Amino acid sequence: MDPQDLQFINTLLDGDAELRDKIKEHVVDFDRKTRTMVGTLNKIHSTPSSQVPVLLDSLRPMLLGCQNTTAALAGIIPPEQFWRWKDMWNNSLRAAIFSAVFVEFLATGHLLSLAATSEQLGVREEWKDRFIISVEDYLHGLITMVNELSRLAVNSVTLGDFEAPIRISLFVKELFAGFSMLNLKNDLLRRRFDSLKYDIKKIEEVVYDVSLRQLANPTVTAS
Repeated sequence: MDPQDLQFINTLLDGDAELRDKIKEHVVDFDRKTRTMVGTLNKIHSTPSSQVPVLLDSLRPMLLGCQNTTAALAGIIPPEQFWRWKDMWNNSLRAAIFSAVFVEFLATGHLLSLAATSEQLGVREEWKDRFIISVEDYLHGLITMVNELSRLAVNSVTLGDFEAPIRISLFVKELFAGFSMLNLKNDLLRRRFDSLKYDIKKIEEVVYDVSLRQLANPTVTAS
């Protein structure tokens, strides 16, 4: 092999290694932030409904802090190389998406759209070739939220909130209906979507028990 070609290849390899180290540095920070958010959100399972707004207020600055990390990553990824490097931050980004959509549901009972999720995490349209929230990552975040909502349906009853499971059931069924209309070709995403049936069954069992015991207001509807 020509020495000049070897030198050129070595230069490319060194550049990739240097960029990988820089990305990893920001991903470690991203992962730390998302672990803190997910850990804080886990408190929802033992928090009385009257104290939920306080918990959510503590989470919003954490979500805002993620914007610094997404901006830092977008700033170092070369143009047209998003798909080359995205696997390095996939898990952290999906955790951040889950946190954003879960906080929105707990606050308003509504689903946070993909565009609104991107805005909350500071992801800009002009970064689309370097750093974006892909549809796949967004859907993974939604599925994780449903997993947590099935736990919350049970724990809400334990905390004396008998109407929460009904609201959760209505929301999750509507979300599941939307998922059912998607043409999911990603194997992992398809398997995770199929697992939602077990979450829905778990929630329905809680709703049935609450309704049978006449513990909830029968007029509760979706927000």
